[in-house]
Amino acid sequence: MKNKFIIIVCLSLVIFTSSCDDFLSTQPDNRTQLDTPEKISQLLVSAYPTANYGTLCELSSDNFVDNNSILPVILSSFERLDDQIFAWEPASASIEQDSPSDVWQKCYSAISAANHALAAIAVLHAKDSTIDLNAQKGEALISRAYSHFILVNVFSQAYKDETSSVDDMGIPYATEPETVVQGKYTRESVTSVYTKIQKDIEDGIDLISDQKYSVPKYRFNKKAVAAFATRFFLYKRDYQKVVSYAGYVLGADPTPMMRNWNKNYGSTTEIVYDYINSEHSCNLLLIPTMSWFSRNFGTRYGHNGDAMEGSTYGSGPTWSGMLPCFSGKLYIRGQQDYGVFFPKCDEMFEYTDKVAGIGYAHIVRAEFTAEETLLCRAEALIYLNRIPEAVADLQVWNYSHLATSQLTENVIRTFYTTSKPLFVKKLNADKMSSSFIVTAAQEPFIHCILHFRRIETMFDGYRWFDLKRYGIEIEHSIGRTRLEILAYDDYRRAIQLPEEVIAAGMVPNPRLDVQIPSSQFQLFKENK
Repeated sequence: MKNKFIIIVCLSLVIFTSSCDDFLSTQPDNRTQLDTPEKISQLLVSAYPTANYGTLCELSSDNFVDNNSILPVILSSFERLDDQIFAWEPASASIEQDSPSDVWQKCYSAISAANHALAAIAVLHAKDSTIDLNAQKGEALISRAYSHFILVNVFSQAYKDETSSVDDMGIPYATEPETVVQGKYTRESVTSVYTKIQKDIEDGIDLISDQKYSVPKYRFNKKAVAAFATRFFLYKRDYQKVVSYAGYVLGADPTPMMRNWNKNYGSTTEIVYDYINSEHSCNLLLIPTMSWFSRNFGTRYGHNGDAMEGSTYGSGPTWSGMLPCFSGKLYIRGQQDYGVFFPKCDEMFEYTDKVAGIGYAHIVRAEFTAEETLLCRAEALIYLNRIPEAVADLQVWNYSHLATSQLTENVIRTFYTTSKPLFVKKLNADKMSSSFIVTAAQEPFIHCILHFRRIETMFDGYRWFDLKRYGIEIEHSIGRTRLEILAYDDYRRAIQLPEEVIAAGMVPNPRLDVQIPSSQFQLFKENK
């Protein structure tokens, strides 16, 4: 893990002698000394990962297909990395943005910033206990938890339960500032990582203050933290906490917080800027990333075929064909046959040289939204056997997305029991964990929620996490002759660690065709 924060490196600099002249004895940048709450707040801007993990997760999921397998064409991928990720192979083709290396490095860089902030807070508080550093400490703890949450869900197996996940390799949980360029780190179990994430959330959530930010939607504000807690406890299956935290976000009536889909737009640019508008109550946290993800559309891999039928163009319990909210908002790149995209993931290009046409590609992620939080709560309510309340939440989502037919318990039961297998994919929750039971009465409603979540989180990457959580088997047809099947217990559900991380001594994720020395497994076992 290479620490790229110059501000952190500068913390080790000192003035060598008092006899230096005024120029040499004056620090050129007073931010190198984290000696005020304001400077710590500035550092915490860097505690948010700028990598877009959506690229890895969407290509791994059933939201993308290989156009070369369904069309009479031979299209090239945007880059070789996409071929590897779509085939669930180790990513050796790139360490640039959107790669596993990019996600790993930028998440740990964000974690490093959070840890340096926490260390500075401890020093300041020791000098003067009257200084109010609660907001900064809360933000650092929550940001640290969230980057670890991304890493463990991308590079590890899904959380099963406290006992079963002890045997699954997680990721290193970094809680101390980096003081060397590349330290030695060992992998903890998924159980251990989740336990530490929960502690950071619970220690930090009450410290967060909205009053400390000029633009709260770009920092972990109170509602964004509660939305994070909602998602975390859903994945951990602590359903009562899901309902509690979601209630804080959504209030007594979530309807006013839903996105307004009635707007008409003249271009993709108008859609993407409105989608991430910080004034919208539906947007709880916005995170700018550097990403080429939108350039995948119109290439070999696209949102096409069965992927479209399962989300954008497929029928649902209260609509036929395209979901009404997408009318006039789905676009094509290249040829129409190559699939469609919704501009929430469209690129904002920052020119560094307009004449040369070079610069940086950005995608701003709506990382937490009221709609996704609503669906998290609906899922938890099903498992608490509070089905009418869950259906009430689903009705709010259904209505806000402009579906005209009424959604009822009977409509859900009928559609998700008799509809084609595209919607009702087999759940293997009980094989993931003996405690993860979906009863026959609950199953149609879980399928409905997973369907709505697939639509709501399209191109964000969360569909991949849902497939992992429920052990849903998927297939990727590659070209005309190759078929890859991902079973519920397939090792490849954990994306392989970056090659340079493995080369540095980190235990890799197991694969059927890779023999991992027992000595490396022992490193993991010793740290469980």
